[in-house]
Amino acid sequence: MAELQYQKIIIFTLLFHFSSFFFYSSAYNLPERYFVNCGSSSSPIVYGRTFTGDQNSRNFAVSSGHNHPVEDDTNLSSIELYQSARIFRKNSSYELDILENGTYVVRFHFFHFSSMGNLSDARFGVIASGFSLLSNFSVQKSNFALIEELLLEIPLGKFRIDFVLYDEKSFAFVNAIEVFLAPPEFISNVHDVSGGTEISYHNVFSSVPLQVIHRINVGGDNIMPNNDTLLRYWIPDDAYIFNNNTAKKSDFFNDKPKYQLGGATEFNAPDFVYKTAKEMNIVDNTSGVDNKFNISWRFEVKKGVQHFVRVHFCDIVSSTPNENFKFSLYIYSTFSQMIWPFDHYPQTGAPFYYDFVVDSDDSGFLIISVGSQSVSSVRTAFLNGVEIMQLVKEKSSVERGNDLTKKRFLIIIGSSIGGLVLVLIILSLGLFFCLKKRKKPVEAIDWPLAPLYGGSSYSRTTDKTSIGSPLLDLNLGLKVPFAEILRATKNFNTKLKIGEGGFGKVYKGILRNGTKVAVKRSDPGHGQGLPEFHTEITILSKIRHNNLVSLIGYCDERDEMILVYEFMEKGTLRDHLYYLKEECNESSSRSELSWNQRVEICIGAAKGIHYLHTGSNGAIIHRDIKSTNILLDEHYVAKVADFGLSRSGILDQTHVSTEVKGSFGYLDPEYFRCLQLTQKSDVYSFGVVLLEVLCARPAIDHTLPRDQINLADWGVSWQMKGELEKIVDPFLVGKINPNSLRKFGETMEKCLQENGVDRPNMVDVLWDLEYTLQLQHTVAPREPYEDSTTEVSWNLPMPHSIHVGEDDENYSFSNASQVNATEIFSQLKIDEAR
Repeated sequence: MAELQYQKIIIFTLLFHFSSFFFYSSAYNLPERYFVNCGSSSSPIVYGRTFTGDQNSRNFAVSSGHNHPVEDDTNLSSIELYQSARIFRKNSSYELDILENGTYVVRFHFFHFSSMGNLSDARFGVIASGFSLLSNFSVQKSNFALIEELLLEIPLGKFRIDFVLYDEKSFAFVNAIEVFLAPPEFISNVHDVSGGTEISYHNVFSSVPLQVIHRINVGGDNIMPNNDTLLRYWIPDDAYIFNNNTAKKSDFFNDKPKYQLGGATEFNAPDFVYKTAKEMNIVDNTSGVDNKFNISWRFEVKKGVQHFVRVHFCDIVSSTPNENFKFSLYIYSTFSQMIWPFDHYPQTGAPFYYDFVVDSDDSGFLIISVGSQSVSSVRTAFLNGVEIMQLVKEKSSVERGNDLTKKRFLIIIGSSIGGLVLVLIILSLGLFFCLKKRKKPVEAIDWPLAPLYGGSSYSRTTDKTSIGSPLLDLNLGLKVPFAEILRATKNFNTKLKIGEGGFGKVYKGILRNGTKVAVKRSDPGHGQGLPEFHTEITILSKIRHNNLVSLIGYCDERDEMILVYEFMEKGTLRDHLYYLKEECNESSSRSELSWNQRVEICIGAAKGIHYLHTGSNGAIIHRDIKSTNILLDEHYVAKVADFGLSRSGILDQTHVSTEVKGSFGYLDPEYFRCLQLTQKSDVYSFGVVLLEVLCARPAIDHTLPRDQINLADWGVSWQMKGELEKIVDPFLVGKINPNSLRKFGETMEKCLQENGVDRPNMVDVLWDLEYTLQLQHTVAPREPYEDSTTEVSWNLPMPHSIHVGEDDENYSFSNASQVNATEIFSQLKIDEAR
């Protein structure tokens, strides 16, 4: 019966194959307009289309004013389209006649040639349909043309494109413009990743322009416009793949893709996209590649905005149709979609695609992965192409002519009347206060207060979580009344704010007993961060160590989620290493920490992490080790902070299967690929921190050349060359004992091994760091046991005493000064608060 059903499907789809291909080929043809050659009277044929010179065209108009064409006399460009440009010295526009409603492709071409002068002075915006398509835009000199492409719904009538200058000294320019109707139903239904539902593009997003950010031909080469049905550029995926060892190119598909009714068409992507792919690199485990590893791509995007994502599939990896071939598509590892090629078309070589709307996170990257499913008889996965477009929601408008004069007149009249009313109000208030008896106002700090650790009648921790199950009321005896927090922070005075992040704002405060505190407050009124809030309270109530942040209290009254820590005078470790780009013009070292201090801080942090991994309350994986989560007290004693992402495990359990969370640049690549969290994931992150301490630069810096962006990759490459001293913080040059630097580099390299099994445990890291500190004060020549191939940790006596007592506070690896019970607390004074 199943075989008969399969045969019917095959016959049915074959009957529609040729008719559907004819339908899609004939229903739409690339329009002839508008293709504009700006600043020229010639109309060259480029990529099979005539680009009409804008000086003599009757189909569109260019606004008058201080704009003039410029032609390149040097003929350096091989493409005639880029041998002229129109320059605007004042706000100007193009106006085109739109003859049909629909989705339009809008492209702007920008190219520099010598006769145009200094392009760095060109700074402008491009506005259309009430949206700022390009904002504060500039073009740098390059040998390549810059093409900005958008998808835009345009109604019947006049379509105006405005070029708006940034300031009086600037100018705008453009070499070519394309505005043409896209195929019907080019975008129809999309999947909302955040909501998990399918929504209508036309009902929800059609009024919002889409700006193309990435267009990727996975497994293939560059595709030029003359080989694309809609004159698009596609580039290879090699620069975006997270680990090249996880993927291999599929054999080139020689047949023409089998376009089907209701599936992808040759206008969604050209044949070359569907005839190439990358699939999982399934080989014997002895080669070092595990067939469970997902293939992941990492695309740079704008933080915290919505993106339209289209992923293209065409099964060219199977030799025969397989009903049981299924695999998973992941976006940010928090959303998954089962991909079943047979369900779309029971024959190999049939293209299809999925559309998604994705909210980008704060990492600045969008992560797309494919991986095999355990239920599938074919243990592989593939991808053919990716398109990522940003939803442009920035509204803008251009005033012109009489409208601007009229508006200015109304503004003047309105301002005069408003000023008169304001004066009358001020006089009335002054008279009122003069006649009123003098009376001291009641301030927030004078409010009656409940006992310091009194509870509340309503607790946010009894609310339901996002998965529908209520969190238990913690009842830990640590609750602080909201009134006490208001008093401590002077009603959350903005002058006391010391940090801000995804969880909320951090304020400095003083409790009634004089204790300085840091108060981390979630933004009121939203439910984000409740699981992290609960996790941090649960974990911090169970652990106690000199090198871990400890909780003073928390508040969960009404809509508030507040955590209270002791204030740390010296802030975060990152505060003492480097300035970020937004803090100054260049990223630079600002540290005055000596090498001794830096190593001692690393030792302190390693103690804290080791206690988490092996403490009396069971194994805890921090999952977000980074320089902003290592805090320093007034004596530069390091404490590990921020346990909102932590996971508790079982000592004999090898890993915890979980979605990827953490900070980009510190993420364990094995955890990222396999979604299996281990204690060695913290070890990897700590290795990145070691490099931060040594080099005084961020873990990720996109302003640097490609090979220097990722600190871990860059640092390990110098260590493997034996030239680590060349990337040391300039402040430390000549101040580090070479033997100490060598041992520190070896420790860092071991932490950053690709596979977790090759990394040391934190106790080994701690031994090596203690030895690194001892080597800094040792002038003896290098001994054979100091060779990097020997584990000196177990061949040398411990530099300092070791004492393990029943009390967690007596657990130490060095003779560092102990602190009393009231001094174990810490705070979260960070610029990047969670």
